[in-house]
Amino acid sequence: MQALVVTIHVLACVFLIILVLLQSGKEDMGVIFGGGSSSVFGSSGAGNLLVKLTALAAGIFLVTSLVYNSMTGPKGAGSSSIMDNAVIPAAPAEAPKKPAGVQFERTDEAKPDSGVPAAKKE
Repeated sequence: MQALVVTIHVLACVFLIILVLLQSGKEDMGVIFGGGSSSVFGSSGAGNLLVKLTALAAGIFLVTSLVYNSMTGPKGAGSSSIMDNAVIPAAPAEAPKKPAGVQFERTDEAKPDSGVPAAKKE
């Protein structure tokens, strides 16, 4: 049964790709790249048909995705997962914290307001 669902799913995927690629754009910027009004089915004759076939292929793709997921997915609370045997690494050690009362003093080499170093004291 799974092989049948996967086969239908792959065929729906291929048809969906083909149908999307067959559709023409809105012809705003497409005319610049050679997508003028000439098409295989005429000016707008098959547009409605392609839209309906694309919607049908998308629906089949969605249904087969859900059916295959329900066939192969977990069957209850006792089912296993790949993540059940996963190794969780230990948290990295924290950097040593400085005492709360210690502050670093600013040297006179550079003034905080200007980017120019201050003159050395002699």
